[in-house]
Amino acid sequence: MRPGEPSLIPTSYCSGGPLRRASFECDRAVSGHFGAEISHVRCAKVLVYFMSLGIYIQVPFCQTRCTYCNFHTGVVSSARFAPYAEAVQTEIRQHQRRLQQSGIILPGSLAQETVDTVYFGGGTPSLLDPQHLDAMLDAIRETFIHDFREVTLEADPETIDSQKSAAWAAAGINRVSFGVQSFSNLELQAAGRMHRRADIYRAVPVLHAAGIRNISFDLIAGLPHQTPESWRNSLDELVQLAPQHVSIYLLEVDEGSRLGSELLRGGTKYSASAVPSDDAMAESYDLARAVLSAAGYQHYEISNFAKPGFASEHNRKYWRRAPYLGFGAGAHCFSGTQRWAKAHDAAAYVQSIASGKIPVEQWEVISASQALEEELFLGLRQLAGIDLDRLQKFYGVSISDRFQPLESSGLLEREGSVVRLAPKHLSISNEVFVELMR
Repeated sequence: MRPGEPSLIPTSYCSGGPLRRASFECDRAVSGHFGAEISHVRCAKVLVYFMSLGIYIQVPFCQTRCTYCNFHTGVVSSARFAPYAEAVQTEIRQHQRRLQQSGIILPGSLAQETVDTVYFGGGTPSLLDPQHLDAMLDAIRETFIHDFREVTLEADPETIDSQKSAAWAAAGINRVSFGVQSFSNLELQAAGRMHRRADIYRAVPVLHAAGIRNISFDLIAGLPHQTPESWRNSLDELVQLAPQHVSIYLLEVDEGSRLGSELLRGGTKYSASAVPSDDAMAESYDLARAVLSAAGYQHYEISNFAKPGFASEHNRKYWRRAPYLGFGAGAHCFSGTQRWAKAHDAAAYVQSIASGKIPVEQWEVISASQALEEELFLGLRQLAGIDLDRLQKFYGVSISDRFQPLESSGLLEREGSVVRLAPKHLSISNEVFVELMR
């Protein structure tokens, strides 16, 4: 699983077709975090973006658990892979009926949307037998109107071989997202990664030979033992291999990972004492922006860079608040007016599906206040920014004054009605978001 999160960009069109907007009624007036009362009429509407539907499939299995990982994944016997894949297929085929049994009614418009992106995330989905991936894609083909434009598989470099790659391509997978993280063997070993630098160089031509040329690399700034020199070397080697897409993440420190817990306790296990400072991570991020820009990558979201035409189609659905469906243990869904998630435990998920249910663990109706906050947070993650006039008009609020202090301090820029993060302050975007949400 990747250490970063997605975002949004408000625009009239996306590649793959027009972006259509609609509003839905909610049942009560609310007030937002911005201190602005939202009138009953305006509050009764939530702005929903309709575009082609995206499907996410969660595969929560790994070969080992990285020291920085804070996701719900597990190291299990490969004997559990097939039953899990079969459960996901069942959930896909029977999702509407089972969701109704759980009290979740999907908007009728979703049934008419075309599925054009599929994303296998994890975990390490590339551990599954290719026939399991193909069978899950077949379940989508049988259940939804579809026209697959982008089918992404998250993979670790050491799991790549020519036979698997050919089978992936034959199944319809046309994009692979690599958890590269670093080109330094010392950093990879300290982080608990299974692959080494040579595996990255070996894997790329294997995918190319199979016809999969849309490749994304992840790098993490802040791994133990990382130095300015090793980071620059990782960037240079990435540019040499020329993936179509790059994600740059900063090391997350929280109680959810072994390394994070050790850092918070001031310990030394997991090479915690060799983690770079926050300032060093910020400098690494800024260097990555400069190097990737010089290499022809367009910086379109805080963590994401792409060669022209290769921005992530699937992740754009998250960033634009377009509806998407997730299948598998721990997968999240968004219908435009509701969000829900499945139980994280893979064994419990399989058992629940076998008993005729869907293990919905969280469910909420999105209020107008929540929708507005998501528009602001996700929109500002996009370098294109947000159109304040459009949001204020739709939601019936006045929030421009909330942006004034951040503009005055140079953290935000305004061009007409469009507000965006100042490029030189992208590395402290979280602080900007916290201040804005007060």
